[in-house]
Amino acid sequence: MKKLLTIALLVIGAVYTKADEAADTAAFQLSLTPDIAIHPRTTTIRDFSLGIWGENPRHGLTLGFVNGSTGESSGFSWSLIGNYAESYHGVQWGFINISTDKYVGWQDGFVNCSKGSFEGLQSGFVNYSKDFTGLQLGVFNYAEKLHGVQVGLVNVAANNPWFSEFPDKLATGFPFFNWSF
Repeated sequence: MKKLLTIALLVIGAVYTKADEAADTAAFQLSLTPDIAIHPRTTTIRDFSLGIWGENPRHGLTLGFVNGSTGESSGFSWSLIGNYAESYHGVQWGFINISTDKYVGWQDGFVNCSKGSFEGLQSGFVNYSKDFTGLQLGVFNYAEKLHGVQVGLVNVAANNPWFSEFPDKLATGFPFFNWSF
């Protein structure tokens, strides 16, 4: 039965490959690495991706060990190790979650990092964002530019005027709650 299911999934993937080649999109992606996959990494995956390590523009459900999303992507990405994206709208669940440009949604993991703008919720042990709007829940929360609320053991908002004298003087600590609007 398992062999039959595996063969059926491969046939469905092959059919979708032929049907969507002209449009440079596919409904399904199966990958071991970005270069060892059913579709090349430039193909937009619209529905479902499954792999050890995949890297495509994505709009849908992604399951794997390492999930990479390039360009404008959206959906739900669940990973055992990590998720990384350029611009993403949706949910990332993984041990490590990284976005480089713009993120709108929810990142949940041990470490969440947004190197660009972030709107939504970051929940994890360590949360970092360059330009953050929303709620950070974690043990350590850091935002260079915070427009929202931080709840955790250590909360730092670099744009908060109380931190302007740091490190010359130790800033007033915010061990449980911090905000900036």
